[in-house]
Amino acid sequence: MRILLVDNLMIRRYGNLRMGPGRALACGAVREKHRLCEFSDRDLARYMGFGIRALGERRVNAALLKTARNFRPDAVLLGHCDFIRNETLEAIREAVPGVRIAHFNVDPMCDAHPQAQMRERMESCDALFATTAGEQYLRPFVTGRNIVAYMPNPSDPALETLDNSLRPASELPCDLFYAGQAREGDPRLELLSRLREALKGKPLRFDLVGMFGRAPVVGGAAYDDLLASAKMGLNISRYFGMKWYSSDRIAHLMGSGILTALYDGDRMQDFFSERDALWFHDVPDLVDRLLWFQTHDAERRAVAAAGRARYHALFSGARTLRFMLETLFGKPYSEPYEWQEEVYS
Repeated sequence: MRILLVDNLMIRRYGNLRMGPGRALACGAVREKHRLCEFSDRDLARYMGFGIRALGERRVNAALLKTARNFRPDAVLLGHCDFIRNETLEAIREAVPGVRIAHFNVDPMCDAHPQAQMRERMESCDALFATTAGEQYLRPFVTGRNIVAYMPNPSDPALETLDNSLRPASELPCDLFYAGQAREGDPRLELLSRLREALKGKPLRFDLVGMFGRAPVVGGAAYDDLLASAKMGLNISRYFGMKWYSSDRIAHLMGSGILTALYDGDRMQDFFSERDALWFHDVPDLVDRLLWFQTHDAERRAVAAAGRARYHALFSGARTLRFMLETLFGKPYSEPYEWQEEVYS
């Protein structure tokens, strides 16, 4: 199949990349032996507009239509792509008869911005995918002509290249790692403040990046170095209790063999067991479990290894893309996907 992937490829970051879902899907396309064409809308819009957004937007839409005419894709997969207009998608349909178009959104669906993005694409796309599950978040975007479904945050061994489960504690200087960027009112701040206080005086080194005066590290080799130093990682998002929602942080942590602490109210138990992750309900519970694994390194390594293997098996970019394409083209599923209950039409 010929796939045109339209996403932010971060060319302007000059190697300071964030390995997000779009790149994992690109890796999956190659592994599945699809013909892939990548189009970095944000980079091209700014380059073609000489810093003038309105000028760049017009030109990048014309460039995408030209790309589609030249490449003749079977499927177009759109990331957030705020520069791309629906009129361009309709022009692509006219230029490439039979093409199917999907939008994937990796932000929490309770926020206004991803909701607006989904509303904008619901009439122009054949399928919408989101990393948030739940009928209340997905069904509102069903039109009767499209299909709306959950997708996991994909991983790929070419992106999550680390395996810290193979390394003993003596080789890992950071006991617990968390990176994020929180603004005032973010519920993570309260949890992290309580966790920092509870860990004071305890024999556990907590590397907290991007908050409480620590500068953020959003990608590139510096972020990889932080992951490479960690025994355990904390996976919390801005919202607690949303079915199956996480940022792509979960792929970075579990996919890298870092023992990952997961909040038990997000329903990730549908995919992972106590053999795969460290589960917690509140801060005292989290502290107890962290300190236990801190002194039981063989168990830490075993759970981290199992979690890494299961994450790559369930949520690989290849498998996630296969699900998306089968959904987009209305094909029978080639295998039972653990999340296929969250498909609406």
